[in-house]
Amino acid sequence: MSGSRVLAMGHYQPSRVLTNDELAAMVDTSDEWISSRVGIQTRRIAAPDESVASMAAQAAAKALANSGLAAEDVDLVLVATCTAVDRSPNTAARVAAALGLTAPAVLDVNVVCAGFTHALAQADHAIRAGAATNALVVGVEKFSDVTDWTDRTTCVLVGDGAGAAVVTASPEPGIGPVVWGSVPEMGHAVRIEGAPSRFAQEGQSVYRWATTTLPPIARSACERAGVRPEDLAAVVLHQANLRIIEPVARRIGAVNAVVATDVTESGNTSAASIPLALSKLVASGRVEPGAPVLLFGFGGNLSYAGMVVQCP
Repeated sequence: MSGSRVLAMGHYQPSRVLTNDELAAMVDTSDEWISSRVGIQTRRIAAPDESVASMAAQAAAKALANSGLAAEDVDLVLVATCTAVDRSPNTAARVAAALGLTAPAVLDVNVVCAGFTHALAQADHAIRAGAATNALVVGVEKFSDVTDWTDRTTCVLVGDGAGAAVVTASPEPGIGPVVWGSVPEMGHAVRIEGAPSRFAQEGQSVYRWATTTLPPIARSACERAGVRPEDLAAVVLHQANLRIIEPVARRIGAVNAVVATDVTESGNTSAASIPLALSKLVASGRVEPGAPVLLFGFGGNLSYAGMVVQCP
């Protein structure tokens, strides 16, 4: 096999919907302020008994069912998350156990909001190298666990959920070369530190970096895949903030693409945001199977990873 492709998607979101008006009763904010500043209207919040692993397993089970593969066919599980509480067994191992997988390699990946695209690239590389044939790649977060609900600058942003992809070996590459990197000296711009851990960020620094530095990097991912930005059928950026998504998509030059804006109803779900949004696009039928889609994650560590994939 000379490549890999995304075979199927699946996603899971908690049932609890937290509205802007409810947040306005908790902190000094308003629906108008949140909608105008970040474009978020609602977000999902996990129940106390819903863990990072249980949400990941729900999304992964749906993706596996949609793929038509059996549990014993999966030989690699990669879970991107920055909010898992437990270190061992890792989240990937718990997903594998919940799904009854047979002896897969199990790895957790922590690159915060760029985690899913990093993990997807790792799955593609493993399959190209012959180290795996079928991989489950999951992005999942329970950001409500690390949120200061008295801080109106961060609590209005976050949501919980999971998205998953099944990646399989393919004679023709369906996942383009990854373009990835970071700005290590600016790692302080997005933080989840301390005990108990709490999410904090320097919003203006992240906004300036995302809207000015990232568009040419995203265009280079298109170039490496041999796809012109104007030929993209869809763009799925990390769902950080509508005020970032819209200008970045415009500066990439994806003039004919469907631009995912799941942030409006799901909030910022960090590593879960790209697979969650892509899974919903696939389920809606708004993007044709096989059409080129740009996936581009960015955020914590001021890290980024992007590639063009064929829509499953």
